[in-house]
Amino acid sequence: MIFLKQIMKFIKIFIIILTFSLSPSTPSYANQSVEEIIKGRKAMFSENYQNAKQISILLKQKKIEEAKPLMKKISDNYIKLLDYFPDNTKEGFKTEALPSIWENKDEFNALMQKASDDMVKLAKAIDTADDLRAIQKELMWSNCSACHNRFRAEH
Repeated sequence: MIFLKQIMKFIKIFIIILTFSLSPSTPSYANQSVEEIIKGRKAMFSENYQNAKQISILLKQKKIEEAKPLMKKISDNYIKLLDYFPDNTKEGFKTEALPSIWENKDEFNALMQKASDDMVKLAKAIDTADDLRAIQKELMWSNCSACHNRFRAEH
């Protein structure tokens, strides 16, 4: 039953992401409602988290090449997310985004860019890393923590 729920959640996220990826890219939110923008960014963050967990599983199994496309997807999502925090999306629709995002927009954007860049670095580093868990922590999980600690409401 739990597995079925996870699959249904993944399908829902996939449909939302597919919907947003088919829309024009300049800017990503130009023709979307506040609800669509907030739900779109939540879906991308959720997809990133699901992919990050899958990366950890794959690397534990030494399936390095299978993990790399997921790293690329996460990196791409972080770049897309830069457009998903316009001023009119500070509240509503169960957003967990804190006002500090808009108060410190340059810092937030820099963190998103760093997270994207670090996923690219991770995809290269795993080929030669002795400790796959440590390199994941350094280049993937630490970025999640840095952003959540500063810019996301506790849940």
